[in-house]
Amino acid sequence: MLLYLVEYLETFHSGFRVFQYLTFRAILGVLTALVISFVVGPVLIRRLTRYQIGQFVREDGPRSHLSKAGTPTMGGSLILVAVAVGTLLWSDLANRYVWVVLLTTLAFGLIGGIDDYFKLKFGNSRGLSARSKYFWQSLVGLTAAVFLYATAQNPVETTLIIPFLKDVGWEMGLWFIPLAYLVVVGASNAVNLTDGLDGLAINPTVLVGGALGVFAYATGNFNFATYLGIPFVPGVGEVVIFCGALVGAGLGFLWFNAYPAQVFMGDVGALALGAALGILAVVTRQEIVLFIMAGVFVMETVSVILQVASYKLTGRRIFRMAPLHHHFELKGWPEPRVIVRFWIITVILVLIGLASLKIR
Repeated sequence: MLLYLVEYLETFHSGFRVFQYLTFRAILGVLTALVISFVVGPVLIRRLTRYQIGQFVREDGPRSHLSKAGTPTMGGSLILVAVAVGTLLWSDLANRYVWVVLLTTLAFGLIGGIDDYFKLKFGNSRGLSARSKYFWQSLVGLTAAVFLYATAQNPVETTLIIPFLKDVGWEMGLWFIPLAYLVVVGASNAVNLTDGLDGLAINPTVLVGGALGVFAYATGNFNFATYLGIPFVPGVGEVVIFCGALVGAGLGFLWFNAYPAQVFMGDVGALALGAALGILAVVTRQEIVLFIMAGVFVMETVSVILQVASYKLTGRRIFRMAPLHHHFELKGWPEPRVIVRFWIITVILVLIGLASLKIR
């Protein structure tokens, strides 16, 4: 939005030309979202507390979590506002990638917000039925996938890139649509499953989102893409502003969500953040790299799948409790230890993902 203003001001002073640089606007996106989080966060927490918009704890969860009942929830709305404002202020709003990433994120946030509202309305931790939630997630995910396929301007935009291998990819054609759909919806649910401890989901989201910003910048720059041997996708570099806003909003939220949490993000945040990572991976053509960098989210999801399958088939549980973070809690790990160790694992996996830029 402000990009148009500074383009006009550039005619009066060449110093405004600095706003043309993606890196500078990405930094502004980080700072804008961060300031919004710091300013609005305390106000939001007070309002949530006043109106008794508190967390409902699973009855079958760890007993140590019962003390968290009543902690303000739906704090993810703060993240969405900060991301949206930061993106709209500093992005080129004529860029289709900016809109598909932002609108997909907000749409999943709306689904999560309705889910949180139902939990509060009916006084339990169930919210929307699994079938209803999955239907709306699928509708939004398919819409985004079809839009990207229909507006693709060259084959590389629908090619599955294999990391660590040079010039290896699969031109998927129509298969791009189900893959993009699975990545977006799968990532959304994976982050939602991980959001069970204070700060556990938001920091890995910030790390992965920041790394995808690096991929977006390199993919959208012809010189960097050519040098690194990665696909060049014109215009996709603009989403680095969104990634910057995501990092800023996430760090701002972590200020209040760090153990012991003053506020939880709720499904309004978890579903939206997961979808954001998924759609970013799709537009930057890094679906497989996302699978690597978001390994913590993958482990959490796989643990639930294995636990359910094992119990239904054999009547036995593989883990003491799923998702995986609860298993370690019941083994006696203090909550902060689980959180920090999962963060460390994410740092390692993000570095491996970033290494794929050079190792080919």
